[in-house]
Amino acid sequence: MPPQSVGYLYALAAFTIFAAQDGISKHLGSAYPPVFVAMVRYWAFAVFVVILALRANGGFRQTISTNRFWLQASRGVILAVQIVLSIISFSIVGLAHTHSILASTPLIVAALSVPILGEKVGWRRWSAILVGFLGVLVILKPDENGFDPTLVITFAAAVLLGLYGVLTRLASRTDTAITSFFYTGVPGAFALTLVGPFFWVNMSPADWGWMVALCITGMSGHYLLIRAFELADAASVQPFSYYQLVLVSIIGISLFGETLSIHMVVGAAIVVAAGLFTIWREQMVARRARRERL
Repeated sequence: MPPQSVGYLYALAAFTIFAAQDGISKHLGSAYPPVFVAMVRYWAFAVFVVILALRANGGFRQTISTNRFWLQASRGVILAVQIVLSIISFSIVGLAHTHSILASTPLIVAALSVPILGEKVGWRRWSAILVGFLGVLVILKPDENGFDPTLVITFAAAVLLGLYGVLTRLASRTDTAITSFFYTGVPGAFALTLVGPFFWVNMSPADWGWMVALCITGMSGHYLLIRAFELADAASVQPFSYYQLVLVSIIGISLFGETLSIHMVVGAAIVVAAGLFTIWREQMVARRARRERL
C-alpha cells in the first residue's frame, strides 16, 4: 500500500479515536469540573510527549531546543484553555452542536494567517471564509431573544483552536514537528496544574476507569495523527476532521439523547463546504508556489 494511503488510514483511525475521546470528555465533564478533567488528561499527555522526546533522533536536549520558547509555550497554554472550553461546551451545548461550530476552524486559520503569518489570501478564500461564517450564524440561530450566550463558549473554543493552528504553522518555520509536539503537551500540563488542584474532586472508581480511557485515547489518537502527518501531507489529512463531526453527532444522538435541528444541519453543511474549499485552495496555492520555485 502506498505511504500516502497508509497515512489516510492513520488519520481515519486518529479521528475515530478523537470522536470517542470527546464522548468520554462529555461524560466526565458533565459530572466533574472540566478543568480537573483536562488537568488529569494533560498529565498523561505530558508523560507521553516526554517519552517521545527521549526516544527522538538527537535525544531529549535537541528535541526541546527552540529559539521561540514563548511562542511554543503560548501554543501549549492556548490549546489547554481551548480543551477546557470544549469540555464545558460538550457538557452544556452538546457534542453535535459544539463540533458544528468547531468545523469553522479552517476558516479561522485562513483569516488569522493574514495578520500573523503574512500570508496572502485571495478573493476566493475570503469569499469562502465569509460564506462559512454565515453558516456559523445559521448554527447560532439568533432569534427575537438574541444569541444563546452559552454558545459564546463554543465560538471562543473555535477561535482559540484556530489561533493554535496558526501559531503552530509559525513555529514550524523554525522547529521540528516533535519539538512543537513536546511544547504542546508540557506547557499545557504546567498551566493546568496551577489551577486544576483547586477544582480537585473525588471520582467514583468507575469514572476513574473512564479517565484512564480518556488518557489512553488522547495519547493513541495523537500518536496516530503524528504518523498520518509523517506519511501524508497536512492538506490531505485535515479534511478527515470533518469525519469526526459525523461520528460525534452519532455519539451525541445515540448515547446522550441530543437532537439535530434543521438549522444545525444546514449551517454545518455550509461551514464544512466552505472549509473544504478553503483547504483545497490552500493546497492549490502551495502547489503553484512549489512549481514556481523549481
